[in-house]
Amino acid sequence: MRTVICPGSFDPVTLGHLDIISRSAKMFDRVIVLVMTNHLKKNNYCFTACERVDMIRRCTHNLANVEVDTYDGLLADYARQVNAVAIVKGLRAVSDFEYEFQQALINKELNGDVDTVFITTRAENMYLSSSVVKHICMLDGDISKFVPAEICEDIIKRISRGAEK
Repeated sequence: MRTVICPGSFDPVTLGHLDIISRSAKMFDRVIVLVMTNHLKKNNYCFTACERVDMIRRCTHNLANVEVDTYDGLLADYARQVNAVAIVKGLRAVSDFEYEFQQALINKELNGDVDTVFITTRAENMYLSSSVVKHICMLDGDISKFVPAEICEDIIKRISRGAEK
């Protein structure tokens, strides 16, 4: 069984993330969407790790070979624990590649048994990121074109300027 990991902070998960996850699910036997803590952003999350896991599970319920987990250590160590053959990363633009390439080399050095597979985003998602979604939502803009319908209201309730605090 070929297990891969789709890691990220997913704060919140976007349609771009779901595109990469669903395409990975077609290529591999088992896909683990791994909610991780980016320690550089640790105090800037809008949703807890448990909330992010729940939102992803609701959005991927129709993908039988997708699991969702959370981890707060080194990705290379987690990959070893679950016998993953690869880490799947989505690339939006050339600017993503330099950082992701560096991470791929580090992960390969830490765990020689895992490779990194890059999947390019679809053109309609090139500009899409969790940060963009949060910014639009904070200013009460319409985010329904950018996030799964299953979680759109959750995001609005948490982030929107007009939401009850």
